[in-house]
Amino acid sequence: MSGLLLIPLLAGSLFGAADRPAVACPGNAGARCRGVAAVEVAGPASTSVWKFTRTQGTKDGESFAAITKTADTTQSDPDFAGLIVRCAPKGKVDVLVALIRPFPPRSRPKVTIAASGGGTLTFEASMAAAGAAVLLPDEVSAFAAGKWQTTASLAVVVREGDSEIKGMVALNGLREAYHALLANCGQ
Repeated sequence: MSGLLLIPLLAGSLFGAADRPAVACPGNAGARCRGVAAVEVAGPASTSVWKFTRTQGTKDGESFAAITKTADTTQSDPDFAGLIVRCAPKGKVDVLVALIRPFPPRSRPKVTIAASGGGTLTFEASMAAAGAAVLLPDEVSAFAAGKWQTTASLAVVVREGDSEIKGMVALNGLREAYHALLANCGQ
């Protein structure tokens, strides 16, 4: 499956509702949601498109929102899909790295993120979505809310045991997409 199609599907599966029937999207009369409702948030080039997804939760009236950005495939390993920023319980925001080839669910990979404007950080992460997404620690959400919104791109390296997956994600359009996400988090 192509990485371009996998991220919206993965975002839906992160909330455990990808196979539920479509329901009306709150605040969007006539639209139907299933977890793959795509909205172009920024710019004319395809590399500037953040996809918005809303997935129905397990409880009646519960839904979750996320924005996703696919990897720059010319500068990424084939197993690197992209970046997911999602609403989390209790007003938090999670940042995840989406992978094509999953790691074992109990893995604790090391993730190194280098911003194009400078600065490199390494974190120990955990797995989500049956090992197909790497959940970054809570402090990373502050970068998505701030510094990354003025950064052109991120280089990401995920290491687990002998395995290493590298990727590049352009961040243009993140500011607008992030604000749209926050506006939909509590709905």
